[in-house]
Amino acid sequence: MDFNFLYISVGASVLALAFAVFTLTRIMRRDPGDAKMQEIARQVQIGAKAFLHAEYKWVAVFILLVTLVMAFGGAAADLGPKAAIAFACGAIASASAGYFGMYTSTRAAVRCTQAAKTSLGEALQVAFGSGTVMGMTVVGLAMLGLCIFTFLYTDNLTKISDAALNSVLGFSFGASSIALFARVGGGIYTKAADIGGDLVGKLEAGIPEDDPRNPAVIADNVGDNVGDVAGMGADLFESYTGSIVAAMSLGFFIFRNDPHMVSMVSLPLAVSAVGILASILGVYFVKAKDESQLQSALFRGLIVASIITAGATAWLCNGPLPLANVPGTTTPMNGWDLFIAINAGLVAGVIIGKLTDYYTSASYKPVKNIAFQSQTGPATNIIHGLATGMESVALPVIFICAAIWTSFHFAGIYGVAMSAVGMLSTLGISLAVDAYGPVADNAGGMAEMAHLPKEVRQRTDSLDACGNTTAAIGKGFAIGSAALTALALFSAYCTKAGELSARPDADPALKKLIVDGTMILNINTPMVTIGLLIGGFLPFLFSAMTMRAVGNAANKMVEEVRRQFREIKGLMEGTGVPDTQRCVAIATEGALKQMVVPGVMAVAVPILIGKFMGVEALGGMLAGALVSSVMLAIFMANAGGAWDNAKKFIEAGEYGGKGGAVHKAAVVGDTVGDPFKDTSGPSLNILIKLMTVVGVIFLPWFL
Repeated sequence: MDFNFLYISVGASVLALAFAVFTLTRIMRRDPGDAKMQEIARQVQIGAKAFLHAEYKWVAVFILLVTLVMAFGGAAADLGPKAAIAFACGAIASASAGYFGMYTSTRAAVRCTQAAKTSLGEALQVAFGSGTVMGMTVVGLAMLGLCIFTFLYTDNLTKISDAALNSVLGFSFGASSIALFARVGGGIYTKAADIGGDLVGKLEAGIPEDDPRNPAVIADNVGDNVGDVAGMGADLFESYTGSIVAAMSLGFFIFRNDPHMVSMVSLPLAVSAVGILASILGVYFVKAKDESQLQSALFRGLIVASIITAGATAWLCNGPLPLANVPGTTTPMNGWDLFIAINAGLVAGVIIGKLTDYYTSASYKPVKNIAFQSQTGPATNIIHGLATGMESVALPVIFICAAIWTSFHFAGIYGVAMSAVGMLSTLGISLAVDAYGPVADNAGGMAEMAHLPKEVRQRTDSLDACGNTTAAIGKGFAIGSAALTALALFSAYCTKAGELSARPDADPALKKLIVDGTMILNINTPMVTIGLLIGGFLPFLFSAMTMRAVGNAANKMVEEVRRQFREIKGLMEGTGVPDTQRCVAIATEGALKQMVVPGVMAVAVPILIGKFMGVEALGGMLAGALVSSVMLAIFMANAGGAWDNAKKFIEAGEYGGKGGAVHKAAVVGDTVGDPFKDTSGPSLNILIKLMTVVGVIFLPWFL
C-alpha cells in the first residue's frame, strides 16, 4: 500500500487542533467559581491580553522589516517572496499558538481553583487540560504550516529542491523570531513582578505569597501566563518546526541522487504525525486521586506516548517507506538502524527529564541540601544552589552525547537529525505536562486572594509543587531538544555550503573546505578559532542583557510596591485597595523596552559575522554558541529550579517553616534563581537555534 505521509501529517495536525478545541470546550463548561474569583480572573485575563497585544505590536515591526528583506533578497540567494511569505506565516502561527495557550490558561486557572474545592483529581484534570490545549495547538499549527508550505513549494514532494526547502525553512525562521521575543519579553515581565512582589511582600512586609494586599500579585499571576505558557509554547513551537525542517533538508542533501529520496524527506513528517496521535492517547492516562500519585500520573502519560511512538516508528522504518541506500553504496539503509537512531533522541529526552527531576525536586538530596544550607543564611543557600546547577550539567550533556553518538553510528548525520525529531515527536503531551504548572500556580494565587478554605490552597499547592518539577523537566527537555535541533541545523549549514560550492560562481576558497560534499571546519585556522570564541561569549552577553533587564524592571516594581504600602491608607490592614494595574503597567513597560536589543542581536550578529568574516568564522561562531549555550542553559534552569523547590520544601514545614530566618534565606536564593530559570536560561535554547537558522537561510549572501 502506498502512503502519502504529507496528507497523513495534515490529518494528524487537524486532529491535534480539533482535540485542543474539544479540550478547551470541556474546560469552559466547568464552574468558574463565585463573583470574587471571577473578578480576580478577569484582572489577570485583561493584563495578559494587554501585554501580548503590546508585545506583538513591537514584534510586528521587526517581522515586517525581515519579511521585506527576505522578499527582495534575490532568487540567487534562495530567498524571495516564497521564503518571505513562509517567514511571516511562521511568525503568525507561533504567535497564535502562544495567544491561544494564554487565553486558555487564564480561564482554566479559576476553574482549577473551583475544582480544587471538590478534589485534587478534579483540579488536576482542569490544569492538565489547559496544558493539553497548549501542547496540541503548538504541534497542530506547526505541523499544518510545514505541510502546507512543503506541499506548495515542492509540488506535493514531486519537485524537491534546495531553494524550495530553504523557503520552507523560512517558516521555522519566523517561529524562531517570535519565540525569542516571547521568551525574553515574557520572562522579563514575569520575573520583574515575581521578584518585586516577593522582596517587599515576603521579606519586608512579612505577608504570605499571593496575599491580596500585595500590589504586585496580579502582575505576578499575569506573568505566569505570558512567560511560562505563551513563552514556553513559542520556544518549543520553534524547536519542533526547526527539527523537522532540518531533517527534511538533510534528507534531500544527502540522498538527492537516490530514487527513494522522497521517503527520507517524508520520514520526519511521518514520525511527527505518529507522535501527535500517541500524545493524544497518552493524555487519557494522566489521572491521580491524591498528592502521592501526581508525579507518577504525569510521567505515566509521557511514557505511554513514548512507547506508542517507538512502536509506530518501528513500523515506519520497516514497512510503508522504501528507504534510500546508505550514502556511497548500493546497500539500502537498515530500517532497524534508523529506528534506533530516531529513538535515541526519544530515550535521551525521557532520561534528561528524570535527571532534571533529581536535581530540582524536593524529594531528592540536592534540593534538601540547599534547604539545609539555608540555616546559615542566604550566602550558603546561593553557594550550594550554584554548585547544584553546575553539577547538574554533566549527566544531561553525557546523555545528549550518547544520543548523538548512537544516532550517528547507526544512521549517519541524517540519524542525528532524526533523533531530534524523535525527541520532540511527543511534544503534544510533554508540553502539556509542562504548561499545566502555571495554571496550578495561578489557581493557588486565586485561592489565597479569594480567602478560600485551607484545603483548597493545600490542593493547589500540591499541584503547584509538582508543576515546579515538571516545569524544570520541561526546561531540561527543551534544552536537550534545542541541542539536537541546533546540531541538525548546523549540519544542514555545512551541507548546504557544500552544495553551493558546486555553483560556477562559487568562491575557490570555499571549494577547498569541501570534503565529500560538505564543508569541514578546521579548528587550527584563525577564522574558525575566532568564530568559536565569539560564539562562546555570545550566550554570556545575551544572558547578562536579560538578567540586567529583569533587575532593572524588578527595581522599579520594588519601589512601586513600597510606595503603595507607604501611601495607601489601610493597605496592610486589608481595608485599602492596592493599585494592581500600575504594577502591571510597570512590568509591561520594562519587558517591552528591554527585550528589543537581545532579540535583534540574535539575528544581526550571524549576518554580520557571515558577511564580513566569512562562512568559516560563522561556522565556528555557531559551534561555539551551541556548546556554551547548552552548558549555561542547563546550569541556569536547574539552579533556579533547585532554589525554588528548596524554598517550597521549607514552606512545607521544614526548618521552622514560613516566616522564619531560614525561610527568608531561601526566598533570597529563589529570587536570584528566578531570572536564571525563567528568563535567561530558557531564552538560550532559542538563541542557538535562531542563529543557526539565520546562518542556513542567509548563507548564499555570504559567498
